[in-house]
Order: sequence, then C-alpha cells, then structure tokens
Amino acid sequence: MSVGEDKLPKLAPVAGLTIGTAEAGIKSPKRKDVVVFSLCEGSVVAGAFTQNRFCAAPVQLAKSHLGQQSPRYLLINTGNANAGTGELGIQNAQRSCQLISEKMACSSEQVLPFSTGVIGEQLPMPALEGGISTALNHLGESSWEDAAVGIMTTDTRPKGASKQVTIEGKTITLTGVSKGAGMIKPNMATMLAFIATDAQIPHALLQTLHSDLVKNSFNRITIDGDTSTNDCCMLMATGQSGLLIDEQKTEALATLKQALEDIYLQLAHAIVLDAEGATKFITIDVHGGKEEQECLEVAYTIAHSPLVKTAFFASDPNWGRILAAVGRAQVDDLDVSLISIFLDDVCIVKNGGANPDYTEQQGASVMEQERITVRVELGRGGAAAMVWTSDLSHEYVRINAEYRT
Repeated sequence: MSVGEDKLPKLAPVAGLTIGTAEAGIKSPKRKDVVVFSLCEGSVVAGAFTQNRFCAAPVQLAKSHLGQQSPRYLLINTGNANAGTGELGIQNAQRSCQLISEKMACSSEQVLPFSTGVIGEQLPMPALEGGISTALNHLGESSWEDAAVGIMTTDTRPKGASKQVTIEGKTITLTGVSKGAGMIKPNMATMLAFIATDAQIPHALLQTLHSDLVKNSFNRITIDGDTSTNDCCMLMATGQSGLLIDEQKTEALATLKQALEDIYLQLAHAIVLDAEGATKFITIDVHGGKEEQECLEVAYTIAHSPLVKTAFFASDPNWGRILAAVGRAQVDDLDVSLISIFLDDVCIVKNGGANPDYTEQQGASVMEQERITVRVELGRGGAAAMVWTSDLSHEYVRINAEYRT
C-alpha cells in the first residue's frame, strides 16, 4: 500500500560520480542489496546521522571516516543493519571498507559504510564481499535507478528525484535517492538518502547547506515515532561542472539552495507517501506559536497519536481526537480559547470550541482524500512549523509483525 503515483522519475547522471549495484543475497535472493557510489578526486561530502544512542556500527565508522579524509566511495548494504552487533559489528564494518580500499587503491578511511535492515544480526561477510566485487566491476554513471532499488527494505517502490538548473551560464545537475517506509521519526528517521551535485562547493558551506536542508525536510517527517539506529543522509559535490559556488556568490548560492530544497522535499515526501501500510499523506501545519519549537511540539503530538492516525485511515472525521492531541502537547500557558483547527479549508474548531457552522459531511468529504492538511492556529505569536505524516492501518501492523519472518 502507498499513496500517489509510483513511477520513478528520470534520474540524470551527475558528472564525477559512478554507481555499481549487486545481488549478494544478504537477506533475500535475486534482489539488489549492495550499492557502491564512486566519487572522483576532489569531491566533498556532507553528512547527517541518526541521534539514536545505539547507532549502528557503520554509522559510527562513517562519521569517523568523514572527519578524516575526503571520501571516494560510499558502500550501502540492505537486509542487515549491523546494529546492536558489538565489537564484531565494528570489525565487519571496517573489513567492508578495507575490501574496497584493497580493490580500488584508496585508504579504508576514504570509504563510508552504510547498512539497513534487521537489527542484532552479524553481517554475512562472504556474501557482502562477493557483492562488493560485483558492484565495483559494474560502475556506471547511469545507474541511479538501480541504486534507488538497491537501497530499499520494506519500501514498495524506489524513490528518487532529479533536477537541472542554470547558474552563471552553466548547467548544474542534482540527483538523489532515498529509502524508508517505517521506523520513521527525527532525528533523523529510519531512512537512507544520497544526494549529489556536480557543483563545486567548499566543504564547510556544503555541510551548512546540508544541515539546514535536512532540518526542514527529512527531520520533519514521521511515520510511527520511532527513530532508527542507522539513519544517514549524505550530500556529495563532485565539482565537475566547473562552477564554484561559495558564500560570496549570494545569488548563485540562493539558486542552488532552492534547487536542493526541492530535491530534499521530494525525497522526504516520497518516504511518507510510501509509509508502511499508508493510505493517506497528511500535512500538519501549525501557525501562531511563540516559537518554532512549540509549533513542532503540537504538530508531532498530532502526528504521533494512534487515535488520530487510525481515524485518518478510517476516513472518520473524529476531530475530537485532534483537539485532544493539541491540548496535551507540552506547550506552557496554552490558551485554548485562541485556538482554531482546520481540515484543509474546513474549520472544525473555532476559538477553542466546535465551529457552529461545521457539518459532519464537510469533514467526511476531506477525510476521504488521499492528501489532507491539518492546520492549527494557536493565536499566540508569529512562529510556524510543518510536519508530514501518514495514517496507521492494519497493513502497518502486519508488515512489522512479520518483518523478521
């Protein structure tokens, strides 16, 4: 189950980056489960990682390697998270980097490892080693679609986005893929995302851009309120377009940032649209807070309510559940008499109480839609925040009940 179209858009190659994939049989036979990104010399990489204290072995190693040298390779495997695996898990992650360094004549610190899948099981190293060799032997610049498939776990469809913009007379390409369908909540979410551009961007600026963009995209989605052990989002810049973008080029930087924002939002929204068992894509838009954080508190309280989410699944305009969620959000001195709540443009709560003009038919009509916006007006300031989530269905329970079997 998923929401909207499932067609993967055309993903443009990014100069200076090649991709290889393999079917290693790590969890299931005859499915792509190993992906390698190969970056040209001079590329820079920015990262954002899960804040779960049980972060997986590859996350620990990727963070360490990212701070030491300029990465040349990104290695991703699905089917096994290599999380909760102790010292052997670290050794296996290190060995996977060494396998690439031995074959490609680079240092192991220039390899960033990523894993996703079942927690608590050791990596099947013979299978992974074979997959790495195959992927490295099939590197190509037009393999983004294969990469999108190769990083999937419980996803029902691959996720990707691509865009080209003209800056100072040069065509700049931006392409990315993401995966994720459950165990999604900031910071970050159970997801992997890999985005690349051929612009030349200094590392410090690239990291600043990346952190800001992640904050308002991947860190604003939630499916079930669970933060994974393996989340990573990486932004790569190869510099092969010949265009340098730095902080002095304010117009060029603004154009690039807007294009990247479009990519990040498409990839983040794609995760919610393909949420496990999802039938609805829900935007929660909170305005009128004293500060952004209290708007986020209200939005996440609504988004994480099982009662609200099941009402959306049933297309039931039981707006009392939304009202109750707003009321229990951890916001100091919340004056409920100032609050209004809307389903799309239908006002269901006005000045803290039922809108006298509201009808059940109006609410039911909105709830039947695949895409719904819940708008909350707090009436206490000028801050706002937006979060995206899904409904909660029988299928979500089935998928997660059967995940390991």
